[in-house]
Amino acid sequence: MKPLLTVALLLLSIAAKSQTYVIDTKHPQQVIQHFGASDAWSMQTIGLWPEEERQQQIADWLFSTENDANGQPKGIGLSLWRFNLGAGSAEQGDSSYINKGTRTECFLRFDGSYDWTRQAGQVKFLKMAKERGVPKFLAFLNSPPVYFTENELATNTGRDGTLNLRSECYDAFAQFMAECMAGLEREHGIHIDYISPVNEPDGHWNWQGPKQEGSPATNWEISEVARKTSAAFTEKGLTTQIMVNESSDLRCLLGIYKTSWERGNAIASFWSKDSTLTHLGDTPLVPRLMLAHSYWTNTPVDYMKKIRVDLRNRLKKYNAKFWQSEICIMDNDKEIGGGGGYDFSMKTALYVARIIHHDLCYANAESWSWWRACGGNYKDGLIRVFERQHQAKDSRLMWALGNYSRFIRPGAVRYEISSKEKEDPYGVMLSAYQNKDGSWVIVAINYSETEKPISFTVGRSSASATWRPYRTSDADGETLKPLDPCSGEATLAPRSVTTFVGVKS
Repeated sequence: MKPLLTVALLLLSIAAKSQTYVIDTKHPQQVIQHFGASDAWSMQTIGLWPEEERQQQIADWLFSTENDANGQPKGIGLSLWRFNLGAGSAEQGDSSYINKGTRTECFLRFDGSYDWTRQAGQVKFLKMAKERGVPKFLAFLNSPPVYFTENELATNTGRDGTLNLRSECYDAFAQFMAECMAGLEREHGIHIDYISPVNEPDGHWNWQGPKQEGSPATNWEISEVARKTSAAFTEKGLTTQIMVNESSDLRCLLGIYKTSWERGNAIASFWSKDSTLTHLGDTPLVPRLMLAHSYWTNTPVDYMKKIRVDLRNRLKKYNAKFWQSEICIMDNDKEIGGGGGYDFSMKTALYVARIIHHDLCYANAESWSWWRACGGNYKDGLIRVFERQHQAKDSRLMWALGNYSRFIRPGAVRYEISSKEKEDPYGVMLSAYQNKDGSWVIVAINYSETEKPISFTVGRSSASATWRPYRTSDADGETLKPLDPCSGEATLAPRSVTTFVGVKS
C-alpha cells in the first residue's frame, strides 16, 4: 500500500472515531453571572501573615486574569468573592462554644459602636480581589451577631429548629447589615453587590456546636429577615441585593428533606403567591432567584443529573433562577474517597468539573461557587494552606475551576450542544458559551483514561475557525497550559479538562 494512501486511511479512521459536536446557536440558555469562592475561614489569618509576597501569590492564583510571558494564565480569574460577615464569636473566645479556627470577629461592638479595624485579614483580601479586577462581592452570614441571638451565641447549641434571633431584634439585625454594607464601602472602598443573611437554614443538623457558627431558620423567619433588610437598605439608599436562602441541599428546594414543613419547599414558599406569609416576589432588592448548595446530591451520577433537571423545571414553573453558591467534597462522595485528606491531583479536579458541568448544563445555574478558597488537610480548599509555615500550594482542583472561571466571563450566555453520541459522565462532556465580546468558549472534560478525538463547530457552518486550547491535567506544567491553536478538531488528553477559546480573525 502506498504511504500517502496509508496516511489518508489513518486520518479517515481517526475522523470516524471522532465525536462531533455542534453548538446550537438558535437556543441560548442561561446568562452566566460569575464564578466564585469564599474567604471563610482562612483569610482572617492568611491576610495577617507577615509574608506579603505569599499573600500576593494566593491573590494572584485566585483573582488574576493576566498571563505570563508564555501566555499561560497566572490565576483562575474568579469573578465573585464571598465575604463571611462575622457574628462575634471570636470576641467571646472559648466561651463561644465554637472551634477557634471557625470563629469570626464582628464589626459591631457590645456598646453599639462599630470597629472597622476588625476582620482585617478578610478585608485585605477584599481589597486584593478588587485590585485584580474581581467585579462582584457577596457578603454572607452564618449567624446574626451574638448580641441579638436567643442564646447569646453564634451557634444554635441548646435550641430548636428556629432562627437564633430574638424576636425584638429583627430590625436591629437588618440595621446591622445595612451599616456594614455602608461601612465597608465608606471605610474600605468595597461595594458589596449581594448579601445573604442566612446560611443553610434547612440543614437537618440544626448547627449544634462546637463546630462553627450557624443557625436553622423557618421559611417565615427567612422572609421576615429579607423584608426587614429590604426596608433598612432602601431607607439607607443601598443597592445591595438580598439573596435567599442558601439552602443546604437541593432537596430542600424541591420538598421536605430530613426536617419539618416549615423549612422545606423553599422555591414555592418564596415565589408562589399562594404562600401569603412567605412570598417575596414584590420585595424591593430581593431578586427572583434561589441560592443553594449542591452538597450530597452528586452521586450516583444518574441521580446528580435527575435532581438538577427537576430543579430547573421547578424553577421555571415559578419564573425563578438559580445560583449554586457553595460546594466541597463530603463523606458520600465515595468515588474519590470522601472529603478526608487533601488531594492535589486530577482525581478531585475531574470529579468537581463534572459537578460544575451538571450544575451549569442541567440546573441552569447562573453562578457557581466553590466553598473555601483556602483550606487544610481536607478536600474543601482550592488552595492547600500550611498555617504554621505560612505556606500555600495550588491544586489541580483550583486550575480545573479556572477552565471555567478564567474564560467564561460575566454576561456570557450558555448554548446547548448537540451530538449523535450520548453524553458520558465517565467519558467526554462538553459545554459552550459566548462571552459579551462575541468570543466563543468550549469546555471539554475527558473523564476517561484514554485519549478522545473530538470535532466541533459553531452552528452548522462548514467555515473553519481558529481555537486556542488551554489544558489542565496531571502532566507537568499543565495548569491551564496554552496549546497550539486548532481549527475545531482536537484530541482530548486522558483525565483532563480543556478549554477552547475562539480566536477572532
